[in-house]
Amino acid sequence: MSQKYFELTKEEQELLTSFEKGEWKSVPNQKAVIKRLIQAAKATLAKTKNINLRLSQRTLLKLKSKAAEEAIPYQTLAASILHKYVSHSL
Repeated sequence: MSQKYFELTKEEQELLTSFEKGEWKSVPNQKAVIKRLIQAAKATLAKTKNINLRLSQRTLLKLKSKAAEEAIPYQTLAASILHKYVSHSL
């Protein structure tokens, strides 16, 4: 590794060490994942109205879990799911 010119936080150092050990793997179907994340980001930025939904605790926990897997906020995932549903059902 080259000379350090700045201090890393503990988390940054852990990430760097993990990367240098070769522990990082490419995401399968990377182009599709990037496209989906860009669409989710655009949907988030384009929001114009707020809504309130009542969900069961189980559904909300599953939504949050899935969002964590996707590394996106659960509200973004919910908006994306709704957008896809209405776009494909019209």
